[in-house]
Amino acid sequence: MKVAEPTIERLIQYYRLLTQMKEEGRKVVSSLQIGEMLGIKASQVRKDLSYFGEIGKRGVGYHVNRLCAHIENILASPKVWRVALAGVGNLGMALMAHAAFQSYKFEADALFDVDPEKVGHEIMGVHCWHIDDIAKVIDERNIEVLILAVPAEAGQSCVDKAAQSKSLKGILSFTPATVVVPERILFFRVDIFVELEKLLFFLKEQEKIR
Repeated sequence: MKVAEPTIERLIQYYRLLTQMKEEGRKVVSSLQIGEMLGIKASQVRKDLSYFGEIGKRGVGYHVNRLCAHIENILASPKVWRVALAGVGNLGMALMAHAAFQSYKFEADALFDVDPEKVGHEIMGVHCWHIDDIAKVIDERNIEVLILAVPAEAGQSCVDKAAQSKSLKGILSFTPATVVVPERILFFRVDIFVELEKLLFFLKEQEKIR
């Protein structure tokens, strides 16, 4: 079953909201309430959730614990993914320290940089190698996911070196540069500039209405 990327993004939002509701002791929630809290149409919420099998009851809503477990099962990883981070500057360090980086679904197994004060040292409990060794280390440690947080001018070079690895399967890039990636590697880009521009555009449109 092929699932569209926006659907998965919404499922992750539902899961995060339901986890919060569980912690607050909430028992039942409706699609309308979920939609209002996340800014999504109730009909879209129902469509997304029914896509993976009916779990709610019309007129009753969804049992929070049951729905949370249901979505967790959909999103569940079949294994713990081994992840590497390239670029241990301000952004890389912030990502390492972020709560989202502490997940049971993946394990940060290697760091890469060019700074001699970082290469060869342990940073937050993870060893840092020189970027020139990235393909060799990725293969040796069977790493499948690379998070890219290097400066824009180093993005393509880093990807080219990492792509020489046979075990690398996916790259999540925070680098503000367009890079070319082999087709065999799944590539996702988090572009903060684009998201900010989108926000400013919609704020401008909102002010026109007022």
